[in-house]
Amino acid sequence: MKTVVVLGGGITGLCTMHYLQRQVQEKNLNVKLVLVEKNTYLGGKLHSAYEQGFIMETGADSIVARHKGVMELVEELNFAQNLVYNETGISYIYTNNELHAIPADSTFGIPMSLQSLEESTLVSEEGKKEALKDLTMPNERFTKESSIGEFLTYYLGEELVQNQIAPVLAGVYSGDLNQLSIASTLPYLIDYKNDYGSIIKGFDANREQFVKAANKKFISFKNGLSSLIDRLEETLTDVEIIKGIATTSVKKQENLYAVTLANGKMIEANHVVLALPNEAVQSLLQDDSLNGYFEQFNTASAITIYLGFDVPDNRLPADGTGYIVSHNSDVICNAATWTSRKWKHTSAEGKLLVRLFYKSINPVYEKLRIMSDEELAVVALEDVRKSLGIEEKPTVINVTKWIDQMPKYDLAHREALQGLLQELEKNYPNLSIAGCSYFGVGIGACIQNGKKIGEELVEKLS
Repeated sequence: MKTVVVLGGGITGLCTMHYLQRQVQEKNLNVKLVLVEKNTYLGGKLHSAYEQGFIMETGADSIVARHKGVMELVEELNFAQNLVYNETGISYIYTNNELHAIPADSTFGIPMSLQSLEESTLVSEEGKKEALKDLTMPNERFTKESSIGEFLTYYLGEELVQNQIAPVLAGVYSGDLNQLSIASTLPYLIDYKNDYGSIIKGFDANREQFVKAANKKFISFKNGLSSLIDRLEETLTDVEIIKGIATTSVKKQENLYAVTLANGKMIEANHVVLALPNEAVQSLLQDDSLNGYFEQFNTASAITIYLGFDVPDNRLPADGTGYIVSHNSDVICNAATWTSRKWKHTSAEGKLLVRLFYKSINPVYEKLRIMSDEELAVVALEDVRKSLGIEEKPTVINVTKWIDQMPKYDLAHREALQGLLQELEKNYPNLSIAGCSYFGVGIGACIQNGKKIGEELVEKLS
């Protein structure tokens, strides 16, 4: 009997096991499957907290519905009846102490039409005129490996990028746009520029797919994202699941791997999947020859704070779902989601639930990082008071710190990944790395990554 060990019980590790178990059962393979997770619960960054009728997602708050494999997994788990979709509404940018609506006909703040550009209250007339150079200037210098910040600024102008696009994109990708490649963010932009001669014209020509995606774009579940994790765990009937015990080392021993756990237990595995953060993979392998690659993968940090109030949700601006903070602002947070407005299921009684984000790109992040939860709550309350006029005390406060846990797909990422994969293939046969540190930060990307690895493993086991 062969043994496969998956280390890491986040969404990638769980999906690896889901698809692996399915194929093992269908092909009646004699394989032992083991999943190890250091936390006492599965899910990793997908974890729901429940208090006073509020559902609070301590990591990701939703899944992009259109991503390949997402709805397929939901259907396979017979879980579609639990789906909920986000409420659509206006997203704002908070700048100069005012809320400005992000034009409706835009994607990531990038105008999809000349009318969208004209309607923006975030850009001056001079800035709008500068953005029109996108219509006439050909692409003679940029590729998908170029900086997305430099690309957008070159064609759309600094004012539009800094005031409207950068706050949105930097919020999504947790990094400086000048250090992020087009390939790792929005690769289709270079195709639009090359094929249509203009980024804006490219969006206009492909409008239908973006308009369609805007409706029911994000999904969650009636009882929060943790319910999807619980459902996955229920289906892993042929998997030995070990929770609450960390892995201390992974050593290659001839044709096997010795996986040692913190309780002293050692598992001999024919195949190992490391569905773990990059620094954990580096620590487990303890291979100096690989450290040069591991150290090229960069991370960001974030602190998120939920505030639940005993006041009605309708105290929020009409038809709004949240804001992103730009420069020239009197608040400290980088963004705020009006959770009870965007996700009705998170507030059973229709009371106000707000989530604020403080990222490592924040100028005062280092001060925030060392604050206690109580001190951070005071900062968040002041931000809510200034931006939304809410003076009441919260009845629920939930603080989560993701320190150095947010992968940054900067310009060095792709080359480092290619080098690492080549070294692992040569020196660590039957060992795979997986997860958001390497193959995409979204939940959909993690689901697809887990499926790919699970199916590849079956080919080796058959």
